[in-house]
Amino acid sequence: MKLIVGIGGMTNGGKTTLTASLLRALPNCCVIHQDDFYKAPLFQPQDQIAVGEDGFKQWDVLESLDMAAMLDTVQAWLSSPQKFARAHGVGVQSEASDTHILLLEGLLLYSYKPLVDLYSRRYFLTVPYEECKWRRSTRNYTVPDPPGLFDGHVWPMYQKYRQEMEANGVEVVYLDGMKSREELFREVLEDIQNSLLNCSQEELPAPAPARPAGPQGPRHGCSHRTARPVVSQPDSV
Repeated sequence: MKLIVGIGGMTNGGKTTLTASLLRALPNCCVIHQDDFYKAPLFQPQDQIAVGEDGFKQWDVLESLDMAAMLDTVQAWLSSPQKFARAHGVGVQSEASDTHILLLEGLLLYSYKPLVDLYSRRYFLTVPYEECKWRRSTRNYTVPDPPGLFDGHVWPMYQKYRQEMEANGVEVVYLDGMKSREELFREVLEDIQNSLLNCSQEELPAPAPARPAGPQGPRHGCSHRTARPVVSQPDSV
């Protein structure tokens, strides 16, 4: 069985930390980071990142990312998880050789329509405005934040894309980024393990029908199960 798990949400919400913990705990698990698909990599000149009407480089917009290349990478994993794992230095565990998990981590995972329906689970980390701003101020970025970036660009773009996601009916599991790292990790790990268990049960052979049923398309197990929605509280500003 194959599961694609999205770890999305706001900047400095805990996405990378949670992803790293899951990567160590889950069997045959690979990861794709959305940050690796910026059209201008963080360590190169930033000429390809446009300046928007807000006066800032548009880092937090979908157009600054090569999402077609990211989709191609996901499709490469789907076509051969074993080959993808080997190419990325991930050893396939023999006791779980039929289980393969791909983690996608990033800010705008649920804003690119060709990717949205590929997820088995979609998680979305949130923290309140003041906490997010404080965490951002303590980070050292390769490209330092210019004065006013958070309020002038980062937070407005987060609100814009989240509102669009919700308006488009993209169902996600909201996670409280104020919880401890361990609590978040345990919560998500248990949820994914339950999904794996449910998939295993669904893939068990069914009893032969008493008479032929109507024609049906191929069964894909849990590869494209929809994440259960969880109602969240609005971000405080």
